[in-house]
Amino acid sequence: MLGEIQWLTENVKLPEADYEAIGRWIEKVAATHNRLTGDLTYIFCDDPRILEVNRQFLNHDYFTDIITFDESRGKVVRGDMYISLDTVRSNAEMIGATEAREFLRVVIHGVLHLCGINDKGSGEREIMEAHENAALAMLDECGVDERKILII
Repeated sequence: MLGEIQWLTENVKLPEADYEAIGRWIEKVAATHNRLTGDLTYIFCDDPRILEVNRQFLNHDYFTDIITFDESRGKVVRGDMYISLDTVRSNAEMIGATEAREFLRVVIHGVLHLCGINDKGSGEREIMEAHENAALAMLDECGVDERKILII
């Protein structure tokens, strides 16, 4: 890893998790895409804050789980990612996943965007989901125990 990962909050408490293990996982996933991890900043927030960011920077008037600001250069992925914990919770309930699993899926979703994987065009959502599932399959080998993740 060339940079550091920051875990920040706005209007919410930082979820309980082994962020060192999650960092190893992020680095490994980036490496599978022939990328190195630079400075990454995760900002966990609530729905009102992500709606504000979405309106301000993307002119979108809706809630979302993650907004990724890509500052990558060459093979080094860097950027800021806003994640709404409110939307993570509601998405987990809607799809029948645990909050911890959905949290990890969204965390890696941002990194996958930084690796160049998109999800807006025709057929791209399925490609993104396949990459998310492949990344989630690497959790154990990186020491990430999703049972120990708690969104407060």
